[in-house]
Amino acid sequence: MPSFPRFAFRFLAFLTVALAASIALPAMGQFSGPSAAPGTPIHNAKPLRPPAGARVAIFEFEDLECPDCARANPLLKEASEKYRIPWVRHDFPLPFHTWSFDAAVAARWFDTKSKKLGDDFRDAVFANQASITSQDQLRAFAQKFAEDHKLAFPFVVDPQGKLAAEVKADYDLGQSIGIQHTPTIWIVTNKTSGTPFVEVVDRARLYELIDEALVETKAAPVAAHHASGK
Repeated sequence: MPSFPRFAFRFLAFLTVALAASIALPAMGQFSGPSAAPGTPIHNAKPLRPPAGARVAIFEFEDLECPDCARANPLLKEASEKYRIPWVRHDFPLPFHTWSFDAAVAARWFDTKSKKLGDDFRDAVFANQASITSQDQLRAFAQKFAEDHKLAFPFVVDPQGKLAAEVKADYDLGQSIGIQHTPTIWIVTNKTSGTPFVEVVDRARLYELIDEALVETKAAPVAAHHASGK
């Protein structure tokens, strides 16, 4: 019996919609290295903001089957931890990948246990990506990951289709912004003037761009009052 049996129908529906949409959009793909990615023409910049209360965040669209996403993942994780800034991860499973959509759904199942566990699963998939070449191998990997965390991975992961709908919503959000490839990464800020985000096209500049964003969003010091209070 095939793995993720109910996913197959949802994935085919997702694939049909995605392929139809691609007719009206530039070609989407994954890049072999960080220097190969061009800048993204932004159609809808409204979502490119940090979470409430954050000055700066890393904002990424990723595909769990994308090799360059796997290469970027440790760097983004390290930067988020070093600077103690949020890392906002969005799903953008590319239609030509065979198991990335199912992996995104499985990650969201682990999210329901804890967000940290879901992110740990994503990190583990990237770290072991080369050994996952089919939906069967993905399911075996997810089952082992669940067992290692004392959980029972269900045979039907998403019976109501809620998790698949969340993945599709992320994909639709990416299309509305103008995503053309994975990974697509921005440093986003809470600035209210100028451009509040910058795309990380050259990942060698990631720390530099975060440093600049933190400086630009630093609160201005309150002017010292004279002794008279004036």
